[in-house]
Amino acid sequence: MNAAPQHSPAHQPAVKPLTGWRVLVPRGGPWGDGVAAALRTQGATPVVAPLINFAPTNDQASLDSALADLAAGAFDWLTVTSATTADVLYAYRAEIPGTTRVAAVGETTAAALQSMGYRVDLIPERDNSAAGMAEQLIALEPEPRDILTLRSEIAKPVLTRMLVEAGHRVRSVVAYRTVGVPVTERIAHDVHSGRINAILVTSGSVAEQVSAQFPEIPDGTVIAAIGPRTAKDARRAGLTVDVVAEQQTVDALIDAVSRFALPRTPDEHSTDDRRADEFST
Repeated sequence: MNAAPQHSPAHQPAVKPLTGWRVLVPRGGPWGDGVAAALRTQGATPVVAPLINFAPTNDQASLDSALADLAAGAFDWLTVTSATTADVLYAYRAEIPGTTRVAAVGETTAAALQSMGYRVDLIPERDNSAAGMAEQLIALEPEPRDILTLRSEIAKPVLTRMLVEAGHRVRSVVAYRTVGVPVTERIAHDVHSGRINAILVTSGSVAEQVSAQFPEIPDGTVIAAIGPRTAKDARRAGLTVDVVAEQQTVDALIDAVSRFALPRTPDEHSTDDRRADEFST
């Protein structure tokens, strides 16, 4: 009788770095779906639990007028300073003509725009902030330009002020108000009990919600910030940041998390439990 074929170790599938991890993704929509897909490729089980969303601006007429003028080609540049602004553009089915260039404050915002079908023409090379974007735009555009800046209700007018002082014609419009989104009791319990192994913190607003909604995060839960500025905001919100992505990208953030050892064994919870949890948002 022939012996059963032997499989060499070389034919064994490699263990993915985040196998067994359950990672909280704090934003939904196309961006959240993209992050969830990237986590799955590394073996993780994403738990998509949007912690923030946008509420309509209190000046809807100004926003409607600005978006109509944007579609008509009235602006040379559109500046986008948060992923939530990208959500607003997508929700209103905003049209950005080819004659209007788009500046995103950082890689996270750029990724959100691109996931929704918008192109990005400029990302600050060094300083991923409103001031950093303004400095690069001013250096790039020595002549006066028409610029639309969309912002949150609570944003400081740093970008608008710097652009106006440089001689540009700027229309600054409040596009949204940021509001917290309460998570389900099950997700809150999973964070409290340590069943969530890592929480991705992708903005100061997310950090505030993590701190407010999860007052007791176990020491073993990895808090991962997408960049130094977000890490600073997270610490200000009272969070203990365990890792900061070297670059302000989702891939860098996931890579940073993958360097940690899983605090719980991968088989502690059944596959069926993990699959069910993935959809409890």
